[in-house]
Amino acid sequence: MARFAFRHLSVIRRLAVGIVVALTALAGSSQSQAQSTERALVAGGCFWCVESDFRRVEGVTDVRVGFAGGDEVDPSYRDVTGGRTGHLEVAEISFDAATISYDQILHMFLRSIDPLDAGGQFCDRGRHYTTAIFALDTSQRASAETALRRAAADLGQPVVTALREAMPFYEADAYHQNYANSTDMVMTRFGPREMRNAYRLYREGCGRDARVREVWGDDAPFARK
Repeated sequence: MARFAFRHLSVIRRLAVGIVVALTALAGSSQSQAQSTERALVAGGCFWCVESDFRRVEGVTDVRVGFAGGDEVDPSYRDVTGGRTGHLEVAEISFDAATISYDQILHMFLRSIDPLDAGGQFCDRGRHYTTAIFALDTSQRASAETALRRAAADLGQPVVTALREAMPFYEADAYHQNYANSTDMVMTRFGPREMRNAYRLYREGCGRDARVREVWGDDAPFARK
């Protein structure tokens, strides 16, 4: 009986050790993943479009849309689009730096917008639709300066996309998150549509892809034919 109890205790100890090892490995993996996750904050006109583009990029782990650049705390979508806050529509892009670099994110971003337009983007006009890169630290600032110089050199003319210091990011309400893939219904001028279909109609009607192809040609990574 004592021998059986000893063996039983030994099995329990081995299981306990196994569990501890597994949990330690899991914690280490989570910590490593957290350490390699970085953020980019960019303004590229309609934030639905920037989000939709970058959700398709390998290494991007999440994209949240919202507002940055103004003084008003926790602004509403209506206030921002009314041009009363100084905020821009922005996308916060979270990415695995072990898979894709910040430099690559910026390269694709600048080639997904019209960096020559100082009055907005495509059919969306006004300061809140203008383009910018918000540098979250000195390393990002250096990368952004290089990316903007390269974009200007590639286009053969100055770009107007602003390089700005880090600003608070205010997340937009749930209605605007992942709009391009939502199956929720919304009323449009074409009648009721799923959000994802309303988005496609908006993007085509706004001329985003056509203008990006005009500016960047084959270098446009997201422009739809």
